[in-house]
Amino acid sequence: MGEAQKGLLSVIEKLKGTTEQEVRIVLLGLDNAGKTTLLKSLASEDVNTITPTQGFNIKSVASHGMKLNVWDIGGQRKIRTFWKKYLENTDMLIYVIDSADKKRFEETGLELSELIDEENLKGVPVLIFANKQDLATASPASEIAEGLNLHTYRDRVWQIQACSAVSGEGVQDGMNWICNNIANKKK
Repeated sequence: MGEAQKGLLSVIEKLKGTTEQEVRIVLLGLDNAGKTTLLKSLASEDVNTITPTQGFNIKSVASHGMKLNVWDIGGQRKIRTFWKKYLENTDMLIYVIDSADKKRFEETGLELSELIDEENLKGVPVLIFANKQDLATASPASEIAEGLNLHTYRDRVWQIQACSAVSGEGVQDGMNWICNNIANKKK
């Protein structure tokens, strides 16, 4: 069992105490940030054969009356205009950033700040995965947080988590955070 899979299972274990519920998680980020790889590693599927997401993938993990529905929506520029359509009733936003792609930090920052302003995401917790930390050129999560002005998000809880979707490192910590924050929010 991979690290990430254990992560998801432990999330579900923690949520066992809550009443039956479905959790809607939207997974966004620019193309090539690693969203699908992240999702596949959570569902413990092979991460070696991933092609750009044209529309969206949905993975549901059900256990103990808890169902995490994760919507992974393509990040190419032409698809981003449709992101808004998927945001209704979202319990959690996961935003994935390619930490090694410094040329696109500005672009990803703009997309994120637009999402934060969306009516449907008002007050919704945000987990930012600073992905691809396994690459030598990756910027540290703290630097990315500063560049994205995360400290200005005062209307919601947020967390930035360094991770590598390929190795699974850091994914577990992010999942624990999601779990705690969904559980708190749903009470």
